[in-house]
This record gives sequence, structure tokens and C-alpha cells, in this order.
Amino acid sequence: MRTMANQSTSSSDDDLSRRNNNQQQNQPSQANQNSPDNGHSQGNQNQQDNGEPERKRPGKKPLIILGIVVVVMIIIGLWFWLTNRNIETTDDAFTESDAVTIAPKASGYVTELRVKDNQRVKKGDLLVVIDPRDNTAQRDQAQAQLGLAVAQLHQAQASLELSRVQYPAQKDQALAQQAKAEANMLNAQEDYKRQRGVDPRATSQRNIDAASAQLRSARAELESAKAQVEVASQIQLQIRQQETNVEARQQQVEQAQAQLNTANLNLSYTEVRAPYDGFVTKRNVQVGTLVQAGSALFSLVSPDVWVTANFKESQLERMKPGDKVDITVDAWPDMKLEGHIDSVQMGSGSRFSTFPSENATGNYVKIVQRVPVKIIIDKGLDANKPLPLGLSVEPKVTVE
Repeated sequence: MRTMANQSTSSSDDDLSRRNNNQQQNQPSQANQNSPDNGHSQGNQNQQDNGEPERKRPGKKPLIILGIVVVVMIIIGLWFWLTNRNIETTDDAFTESDAVTIAPKASGYVTELRVKDNQRVKKGDLLVVIDPRDNTAQRDQAQAQLGLAVAQLHQAQASLELSRVQYPAQKDQALAQQAKAEANMLNAQEDYKRQRGVDPRATSQRNIDAASAQLRSARAELESAKAQVEVASQIQLQIRQQETNVEARQQQVEQAQAQLNTANLNLSYTEVRAPYDGFVTKRNVQVGTLVQAGSALFSLVSPDVWVTANFKESQLERMKPGDKVDITVDAWPDMKLEGHIDSVQMGSGSRFSTFPSENATGNYVKIVQRVPVKIIIDKGLDANKPLPLGLSVEPKVTVE
């Protein structure tokens, strides 16, 4: 038992001495930890003691790369600003052209249809023929009336020429009749004087009465002859009367000619022709269709296409007619068109809308307005492949 007690005493002494040694070793290590110079070495030692790899301090390479990226972005932004500062663009732009509705001026059944859908036609080409029989009959009737008026005019002209010879001759004849009447008058007076101047026993009352009656008859014939001479002397008035008759016949001829022209014009309305070069679209007529005057048959679209671009009002400051325009078409991305600004509409699109805004009453919210700008295409457009109407395009205007 003593031996066991000694062993336990000796083991406790060993433990106490081991603790003292550990405390002495820990005091210098704590001093080293509190020292700033030994912090890194102590940390490395601890990491080595813990089995962790040593971390490297970041170099200057990431900062150089970041600086290069920033410089490149600044250069790209500066280049983009320099190349686009004088360009105005919009995607609110469409192709436009002249498009008219073809309608007849005559009513009737369609007997011939000379065009197909989307066919290209030339100015003056025959498109539709309407039954012309009624108009042909009216034309023939007007032509007959003209022939009758011309014949009456020729008759009046002949009468005028005849009157210029006839009326002077009638005056001469009237003068001759007057001279004859005067001679008869003198003869009757002489007979009457003889019957009154002889012895009553040498004549009879019957002879005296006959001489007196003959004298009165001669006086009457003389007065009648004088009146005929007076009438026949109005040669100019009589010729003027014939001239007015000729003028009236001429007016009738002109009236008949006007009626014939109207009939021919109405007959020409049965043939519908193209007013200009273009393409037939929206056809809604067939052979046998009963059409009325003014009814729409189809539309004719001109191949002369331009662009209507609706720019914001803030983009119009430096924009003016003549500025160069580059145009891209959404339907054909490879097609590049060049043109120029033709004109700027004197009013925004909302001003000419069906229901323009009224800002005089109520609350007002300012909205950026758009103004239509007409752009003429100068080159890049294929004449055999014109652009349809209403295509979306994107113009880029180079302004000064």
C-alpha cells in the first residue's frame, strides 16, 4: 500500500511539473501573437499546423483588364455618338403611291374584261367594255339629226344666194308695172276727156260710163304698182331676212353636232381605259356584271412609290427638304434604297384626323406629336418590281 501511495504521489508531481512547462511555453506564444510583426508568420504557422494552403495576394492584372475594357467601351460609345449624331430615324414609316378607284360613267352589263388581278397596264389600255348598243342607237339618231340640220342649212344658203338676184329683179319688174299703169292711166284719161268733150248726141251714156270706169281702174292699178315698187325697193331687208334664216340653220347644225358629240362621248364611256400606268388591284367585276355609273370596278396603283415617314416633332429641328435618306425595307432586308426629303406636311397627323383633339377644355396631357414627311426614292428600286403600298420601312435621314 505504501508503494501504491508513493506511485500516485510521484505521478501527481509529474503532472504538476508538465503543467508548469506548458504555461511557460504558452506565454511566449501569446506575446508573439500580440506582436504585429509576427502576426503573418504566426498565421502561416497556424495554417501550416492546420494543413490549409497559403493564399496569394491579388496582382495588378485584373485592374489592367478592367481599364482596357472601360477604354474600349468609351471609344465605342464615342464612335457611335459621332456617327449617329446627325441621323434621325423612325420605324413609323410606310410606302405610299397614287391609287385611284376605277369606276365607269355608263351603266350596263359588262361584255368584256381585258385585265386580271395585279396585272400591269399602260396608259390608255382598254380594261372593261360595257354593252354599247343603247349608246350606239343614240349616236345614230344624233347623227341623223345632224344630217337633217345640214341639209336645211344648205337650203337656206341657196335661198340667200337666190334672194340676192331675185329681189333686185322684182324691183325692176315692179317699176315696169308702175310704168305700164301710168300709161294705162294716161290712156284712160284721154278716153274720158274725149267722151266728155264731144257732142252728147255723138256718143252715148254707156260710153261715157265705160270711160269713167276705165279711168278709175287705171288709177287703182297705178296705186297698186306704186305699192309694189315700194315693197320691192326693200332689197336689203329682204336679203337680211334670208341671212338670219341661214344663221338659224347654222345654230341648228351646231346643236345637232353637240348632240352627236354627246352621244359619241356617252358611247366612249362604255370603254373603260387606264388613266395612267399602273397595277390593277382589288378587282370586283366579272363578265356579265350589271354595273352602275360610279360603282367601283377595281383600283389602279401607280408604280411611282414614295415613303411617308411620321417623325416626332422633336426630330424636325434640323430636317429640311433635300436631306439625304437611306431606306431599308422590312419585307426585303437586303434591299437598300436611297432618296431625299421632298416636303414636310404643314400639320401633324392628329390635326388632320377624323376626330382632331380639342385641348381647350378638361385636363391636358402633353403628347409628342408626329408629322408626316414625304421621302422620294432616287435609286435602288427595281422598275420591274415596285414596292407594294403600306410596307413598313425604316428611313435614316442625314441632317446637317
